[in-house]
Amino acid sequence: MGIEPHPVLELFGGQLVITNTVTSTWAVMAFIVVGAILLEKYLPEALEMLVDFLTDTIAEVLGEEAALAYLPFLGTLAIFLIFANNIGVVPGLVSPTRDMATPLALALTVFFAVHYFGIRAKGLGQYLKDLASPLYLLPLMLPLELIGQVSRTLSLTLRLFGNILSGELVVAVIFSLVPLFAQLPLVGLSLFTGLLQAYIFTVLATVYISTGVESAE
Repeated sequence: MGIEPHPVLELFGGQLVITNTVTSTWAVMAFIVVGAILLEKYLPEALEMLVDFLTDTIAEVLGEEAALAYLPFLGTLAIFLIFANNIGVVPGLVSPTRDMATPLALALTVFFAVHYFGIRAKGLGQYLKDLASPLYLLPLMLPLELIGQVSRTLSLTLRLFGNILSGELVVAVIFSLVPLFAQLPLVGLSLFTGLLQAYIFTVLATVYISTGVESAE
């Protein structure tokens, strides 16, 4: 089981390389779109339960009134992670989140979303003021705040990447050692790990957003 993403398609004479991470990400997006259409048509109650669960999870941190405002971003993030973390169980596909680039991109998305929502809620002046208050300690507080912003972005990246990659490696090793009938519980364990990491990432993103908008909510 290779760790590094490998090319599956080269276009324009090798100028554009499509890796298995990219193809798996496309598959994740296709699964989400098709799944949403099928659920809306045949099982709208299941889709409603998912939306209610995501809303309640966000509301635990941000409050019920604010939950709906941030549901489109955080809900999309959670649903993408649920599929991205677990699509590796499908033969021929890999979990995009086992490639460092994907967790980093998601963490950077959260990083910019925190500032966007904070500025939208408070206004640019008040947000910058709160970012490094009290003002008389600005030379000290601003560098510390910036370090904190960067460190939590790295933490989000490494936590997701490390847990998904290690889980897949452990399952792959055990798969090679145990009989076929004993592998099903490992698939269940891998799916549970993927769901748990999606939940943790979403909750942490919600907490970070709450810190950016807390005084305005």
